[in-house]
Amino acid sequence: MYSSSAKIRKPDGEKIDDLESSISQALLELEMNSDLKAQLRELYFVGAKEIDVPERKALVIYMSPPLLKPVQKVQNRLVREMEKKFPGKHVVFVAQRRILPKPTRKSKQKNKQKRPRSRTLTHVHDAILEDLCYPAEIVGKRIRVRLDGTRLIKVHLDISQKTTVEHKLATFAAVYKKLTGKDVVFEFPEYVL
Repeated sequence: MYSSSAKIRKPDGEKIDDLESSISQALLELEMNSDLKAQLRELYFVGAKEIDVPERKALVIYMSPPLLKPVQKVQNRLVREMEKKFPGKHVVFVAQRRILPKPTRKSKQKNKQKRPRSRTLTHVHDAILEDLCYPAEIVGKRIRVRLDGTRLIKVHLDISQKTTVEHKLATFAAVYKKLTGKDVVFEFPEYVL
């Protein structure tokens, strides 16, 4: 039998906590007992976090960015099965991305190459937003700046996926606020621009 840490790969020296080992065990059981065996064989995750959202908890499972596409192919079924194994919790898959600091003249280490666009704060936050509401596609985004200077991001989702993700919108907003510190509101506009 496989160990409970078979589906998790952490950087050297980091300990696996109870939540991560239970998620690893659940993914291993799904691989053994379901028809998702071929898709789950190569998949692993790099971390997990439990976040409090109104009325329940959310499990955020971090994948390495190259593995997110294969997960998204089976994400609807995988999320359904994981939510059965962890009742009362919403399961969300997000890629573990890195934000590099903005290069300045005073920075201690000189970068040998230009910072890639995919490592900027804005791009990483946009990618996290797309990962969170994956089955639904983002069709528009508005940023409202209130008089006191606070920002509110209004995200317009594709109305064809309304039945799939509507019950999770509060979870998406709470997880995004916890991960990035930005307020977000999800809407399904009736009109198309």
